[in-house]
Amino acid sequence: MAKWGEGDPRWIVEERADATNVNNWHWTERDATNWSSEKLKELLMGLQVESEEGKCEITEVSKVEGEASINNRKGKLIFFYEWNLKAAWKGTSKSGIKYKGNIEVPNLSDENDMDDLDISVSLCKDEPETELLSLMRSEGVKTIRTALASYVDFLKTEFTQGMILPTANGVTKQQKAQATTKSNKTQIGSCSPAPPPPNTGVKIPTCKFSLKDTFLTSPEDLYRVFLNQEMVQAFTRSSAVVEAEKGGKFHLLDGNVNGEFHELVPEQKIVMKWRFNSWPCEHYAMVTLTFTDKGNETELKIECWAVPESEEERTRDGWQRYYCHAIKQTFGYGARLC
Repeated sequence: MAKWGEGDPRWIVEERADATNVNNWHWTERDATNWSSEKLKELLMGLQVESEEGKCEITEVSKVEGEASINNRKGKLIFFYEWNLKAAWKGTSKSGIKYKGNIEVPNLSDENDMDDLDISVSLCKDEPETELLSLMRSEGVKTIRTALASYVDFLKTEFTQGMILPTANGVTKQQKAQATTKSNKTQIGSCSPAPPPPNTGVKIPTCKFSLKDTFLTSPEDLYRVFLNQEMVQAFTRSSAVVEAEKGGKFHLLDGNVNGEFHELVPEQKIVMKWRFNSWPCEHYAMVTLTFTDKGNETELKIECWAVPESEEERTRDGWQRYYCHAIKQTFGYGARLC
């Protein structure tokens, strides 16, 4: 017989103040189907791509069929999801001609790599041929793939809140690991360090928004501003770490903003996970920056998904003030030279 206090950790009830799922040993499951259905619609609806041929937009998500769940066993999360998706898109050529088409994703599954995902794009019956179909099959598919990848990220971060339960002292394995990292700041421009807020286990209502601005420079130069560490430090006027590669991390404004690059298309697009450090632990928004050449200037479109509803105004203001305005002021991209 084991001595007092030396037994199998599965039986150490004292580790949890309420004795619930001690040490996360028991198998627990959470149904993510309804949440996933809404999240997929949110991420896909309104997606747009644009070129010199015209503009296309997803106007309806007509089918979201499947299921998703998360299992916790011994503190390890196991994800299962399988979806069949159908959507409709509309396009308008530069000459004003309108077109309609369909999108189908038959195999969004945990068993398939995102790069191997089959995304079928077609025109509706009797629609005439158009270059907009090629646009949707190239840039449109990339944008859809990015949105679906962000769904998987949100499933593994936002929806898992609270699945790994804290012990009596309120610390999970994930939080113990985070405690060893450098403390970040909680307010933009703040000098007083504070750790990120704890994992509360509460699902977060989110929203999406987009912004557009124009810069008096080329897409190449503006693209470089977001990826060159010295230039980032210049326009934020603070320390920064920028790993300019797919999967690379970034930490801006003395740690108040951080994230990871998901896709980098030189002079055209940057896709990233992005968060304020004061947001709930491990919750990220998905941000896409699209650079469009307008001759002597560049149009920047900023699209943000999964922003906490309570943080929409602050996030929108942050992008306008600490990115757009600061970049123009620092590099002179906002004033025409006579």
